Amino acid sequence: MSDKFTPSQPLNTAVLFLVFNRLDTTKQVFEEIKKAKPPRLYIAADGPRADKEVEAEKVTAVRDFIMQNIDWECDVETLFRDENLSCKYAVSGAIDWFFDNEEMGIILEDDVVPTQSFFWFCEKMLNMYKHDERIMMIGGTNYYIDTREKFQKDYFFSRHFGIWGWASWRRAWSQYDISMKSWRSDIQPEDIAFVSDEKYIQKYFEYNFDLVFHQKMDTWDVQWMYTCLFNYGLCLTPSINMISNVGVDGAHASGKTDSHFLQTKNFKNIDDIKINTLVYPEEAYDKALHKEKTLKAYRITQFRAFLQKVRLLNIAKFLKRLLSK
Repeated sequence: MSDKFTPSQPLNTAVLFLVFNRLDTTKQVFEEIKKAKPPRLYIAADGPRADKEVEAEKVTAVRDFIMQNIDWECDVETLFRDENLSCKYAVSGAIDWFFDNEEMGIILEDDVVPTQSFFWFCEKMLNMYKHDERIMMIGGTNYYIDTREKFQKDYFFSRHFGIWGWASWRRAWSQYDISMKSWRSDIQPEDIAFVSDEKYIQKYFEYNFDLVFHQKMDTWDVQWMYTCLFNYGLCLTPSINMISNVGVDGAHASGKTDSHFLQTKNFKNIDDIKINTLVYPEEAYDKALHKEKTLKAYRITQFRAFLQKVRLLNIAKFLKRLLSK
């Protein structure tokens, strides 16, 4: 392992770059795309929000910067929205567009800075597992930075579907359903039990699936996780972390960066990566990550649900008093 990486051949895989209004983070991600020189670059940008002052200028600045700084030979396709579609439809629509044109490819948002080996790692794995329907995606993020020594593998398989720098195939994305029509009909909350016997994990998934199903959350990635889970899919995960998230919360970023996600590594030589012939979810990784991330998130959702009940109770009491007068 080394922080230095030199590709043995030019990159042959297309990249989809999802951007919006943050020029500072866009520049950081684009610098790495520029070094990798993908032969086909797809750029998708949502339109400015009508109620946000000067956002149109920011959106235009991001688009202009990218178009003016593509200095390598490549085919460029753009999907620049005039109106704002929101995170849910803008991102999912852009990925639809990407896979309408590509059989497989790499997807980067404007706040996830990849190492150079990330591009060639994705390319190798995309080609290797192209026809293996058990694998739904390839991730670039390992939340524990380096688990190679622990698992004695260069990569493993997980039921965590992280989209901070990822890659996939048309065959997998074609199963995506933005409205999750099968939830609470063909698929019930008790069906989540195959993921884990921990009740907090089951309840956390149920809570988020309900939010999306009832259109109370503006997102696209919960639906992707749902698609992967209930097609019994896996995420091919590198044993090192190759993504630095400089936006932390995506479209809802506060501007603060969690230093934990600034630590990245490169594979020194992609050709030396050892093939993992055992395709099964790495339970030790999944359990540890659920305990660190899902449990915290679950407690937050429980607290929010409690506040909502208190608010509704207070409203009910107020109406009761009002009607009794």
